[in-house]
Amino acid sequence: MRKISVLKVGIIAATSFFLGACAQAADSKDQSQFEQIVTEAIRPIMEENNVPGMAVAVTVQGKRYFFNYGVASKESGQKITQDTIFEIGSVSKTFTATLASYAQVSGTLSLLDNASKYLPALADSSFNKISLLNLGTYTAGGLPLQFPDDVNNQQEMIAYYKGWRPSYAAGTHRLYSNPSIGLLGYLAARSMGKPFDELMEKKLFPKLGLTRTYLKVPQHQMGKYAYGYSKDNKPTRVSPGVLDSEAYGVKTTASDMIQFVEANMNGTDLDETLQRAIAKTHTGYFKVGDMTQGLGWEMYTYPINLDRLLAGNSSQMSLKVNEVTRLALPMSPQQNVLINKTGSTNGFGAYVAFIPIKGIGIVMMANKNYPIPVRVKTAYQILMALDSKLELTSAR
Repeated sequence: MRKISVLKVGIIAATSFFLGACAQAADSKDQSQFEQIVTEAIRPIMEENNVPGMAVAVTVQGKRYFFNYGVASKESGQKITQDTIFEIGSVSKTFTATLASYAQVSGTLSLLDNASKYLPALADSSFNKISLLNLGTYTAGGLPLQFPDDVNNQQEMIAYYKGWRPSYAAGTHRLYSNPSIGLLGYLAARSMGKPFDELMEKKLFPKLGLTRTYLKVPQHQMGKYAYGYSKDNKPTRVSPGVLDSEAYGVKTTASDMIQFVEANMNGTDLDETLQRAIAKTHTGYFKVGDMTQGLGWEMYTYPINLDRLLAGNSSQMSLKVNEVTRLALPMSPQQNVLINKTGSTNGFGAYVAFIPIKGIGIVMMANKNYPIPVRVKTAYQILMALDSKLELTSAR
């Protein structure tokens, strides 16, 4: 009996070793194939747009792959890694949306409430008729892309909001706006009784398992913080501004961002409140062409062709007023969608996209603000190649 038991243990161990070796070989093959797909797409755009460095991460059905190109600093020659810290600009809005959604799921606010409810200083202002949902979907009635130059502190910010008058009825037109979603983040934090930065850095980021994501990069991490490069190729980093944390202030790594993407596709290891909050950011409220506006995120029925995706990420959408169609009932979170968000600062350019039904997603971060159509086209090329590979694999 003992000989049989020893033999059985040996067989199990050998089988386990064999399966492990096979899995390792498969992962290595995938890494090599994905690297070819990504590199063929990334190298040309870096050269054409004079991008010093890029970190790209893809997730394919729960497995992460990282691809790093160029330098974090042209002056020092420091190489890009998956732990290089980049500015992600307006991709930050997806974190702000997650915090606001978390506040709603936790019961400290309702997105249907008027904004003035959470800031008494706005009583008797236009924000008596503008909901938090309007702020989070850029449909408040024409809040501009940026604050005026003379708004430099909280007192001036509140005075600006008090004096601002909408050009359109709330919920009828979309104008992409930092002061709009920035105010949502500010009011969500007020509803939770703590400053926005503290809630993000001490609550939301840790709950998401993000260990290298910051609003203010700590001193001991500054060596990993890439320099961005301006149009004239001078090193630069983002300057402080009113509601900058809420609208465009997140700095993070490829390894953290791809984890955030996975949490948005399948957050089963997160606490239930956070899972619900993330899912609700994928609820659709308004349509502009093929794009459905969620909370922070922008969504397209999948499959979507490149021209339509480019139209949804065009300057017409980001810089001009667009009439919206309000959905009679909010569209519940869908699996057969492509969800995306762009982000830029003066020296950095980011793009994030994922397709839940396929279990694939991509994060692209660069230390140069290169054209958004190039980002979208490149990411689309990579995602479609990954999708084709998955279909070929499943057909075997």
